[in-house]
Amino acid sequence: MFKGKSSLALSLFRIFESTSGQIIIDGIDISFLSLHKLRSSITVIPQDPILFSGSLRYNIDPMRQYSDHQILQVLNDVKLSQFYSSLSQGLDYEIVENGDNLSVGQKQLICLARAILKKSQILVLDEATASIDTQTDIHIQSIIEKHFAKSTILTIAHRLDTVVKYDTIIVLSQGNVVESGKPYELLKNCDSLFYKLKKESITQV
Repeated sequence: MFKGKSSLALSLFRIFESTSGQIIIDGIDISFLSLHKLRSSITVIPQDPILFSGSLRYNIDPMRQYSDHQILQVLNDVKLSQFYSSLSQGLDYEIVENGDNLSVGQKQLICLARAILKKSQILVLDEATASIDTQTDIHIQSIIEKHFAKSTILTIAHRLDTVVKYDTIIVLSQGNVVESGKPYELLKNCDSLFYKLKKESITQV
């Protein structure tokens, strides 16, 4: 049993080791994988963007695996080309600790650029857009839809509109799965928890 939504994401990375049950990915029990193999195969974008003290290049490509051209391409893809053009130091622009010299939206887009370069088959969004405005959220979702069309995306959502187009919705309550199904099917069922949550979110607007 998971204690909460984020615990599910942490379990995927085996930060929490399970005492019972299994997590199977592509027919493989992840408990038999090395931590390096497992964690390098999954990308997570958390609610609080993780940036390092160092250059813009280092924050997008910390292992120096990609060319400047590839990095600039991905900055263009996430609509940060205008921001980049304003930097006299270019990719050597120094990002301070926690990215405090950037806006929340810019930090999240840099994390997204890093994820696009990595091209993981599994992407975990742990309330990744909870701290940004709705317009930026829509922008990020469109980028994810374009670049991760062939990947599995697990999203822990702050806004229900973020996941309403997903293939499957799983509703958790007190660490237990209480409901699952396709969004449009759950929204047609007035007794479903997802329908009630959606209705509440509309009422609160």
